[in-house]
Amino acid sequence: MIQSFIEGNEAIARGAVAAGCRFFAGYPITPATSIYQQMLQLLPPTGGVCMQGEDEIASIGFCLGASMAGLKAMTATSGPGISLYSEQISFAIGGEIPLVIVDVQRLGPSTGSATKGADGDIQFLRWGNSGGMPVIVLAPVDVRDCYLLTIQAFNLAERYLCPVFIASNKEIGMTRENIDLDTLTIPEPEVRKPCPADYSGRPFAPLPGEKVPPFLPMGGARLSRQTSSTHGEDGYISTDPAVIEAGILRMQEKLLSTVGDFTLYEYDGHAEDSILMVVYGVTARAAKTAVRQLREAGDKVALLILKTLYPVPEECIRQHLHGKTRVVVIEMNLGQYVREIERLAGNIPVRFYGRMNGELINSQDIVLKVRS
Repeated sequence: MIQSFIEGNEAIARGAVAAGCRFFAGYPITPATSIYQQMLQLLPPTGGVCMQGEDEIASIGFCLGASMAGLKAMTATSGPGISLYSEQISFAIGGEIPLVIVDVQRLGPSTGSATKGADGDIQFLRWGNSGGMPVIVLAPVDVRDCYLLTIQAFNLAERYLCPVFIASNKEIGMTRENIDLDTLTIPEPEVRKPCPADYSGRPFAPLPGEKVPPFLPMGGARLSRQTSSTHGEDGYISTDPAVIEAGILRMQEKLLSTVGDFTLYEYDGHAEDSILMVVYGVTARAAKTAVRQLREAGDKVALLILKTLYPVPEECIRQHLHGKTRVVVIEMNLGQYVREIERLAGNIPVRFYGRMNGELINSQDIVLKVRS
């Protein structure tokens, strides 16, 4: 058994290469820069390309171009970079261009504190595109998750032809842990479905019974079309309300109707538990300790750690809300995902505890909140 002592950012880079990533472009920004540095070492030996753009806007543009040509692509940044990515994120959604986007979150707003962690971008990742279309957001807890969820992110991007976010955090990305990557059960890498010869003129037309169109690369032997404007199945710009609505609803349903297929989470609970604690990201580590302390004191507490944040895994959340008399949501922000829990909890009281000062939430804080 060979142990690796690596940080979360390095695990993301290794996971990307294991998933088949062959193109990376980014711009240095704390605390995401070491992903770029790792990709600079890992990609060239595989025949891949790693580039530094002149800024974040150029970097994600490079990635979209590489993806449209058929390469698996990834970029990484932090909150200020996600702000600059926004227009091209919308393009990736509307143009159905697969891409993995890593957000190693730091304390905001604006430039904020570059060396302090937070989970302040959670709502921004979901709603930071024009049109408000659904996206996939995965949230790792530790180095192991950084590796495995990155592979999952690439598979989902390839399967659904969409951008997939990894909502990391400075504390996860820059913390080193021992891990034996060879012992992990690795998801089989997926590739996007190729376009049949008779579909060449319909780049946005799904095959019968499917919601995702097959992929035809730009620059290949067959002519392909791409546009950032509303379009029909043939890829030509359209202002026809029926054509526009059909395309929008299909892009929405391809994710909302299948979220159960990629709902990733951990649950620690028993039938008699009356309190449900809901967490995600690095805060889950303190929550595990807090649950153990609460149980030792006689409290009936269950813990739900969400790793798929968006689309909201409603069925999973409702299942674990069943039979509970109280819910406590813990986040490293001022309350963003708690709104989703409140929406699903119905008459079950939901309490929130958050912090956004650059300091980690510890187990003692959580115990006090649950008992207050």
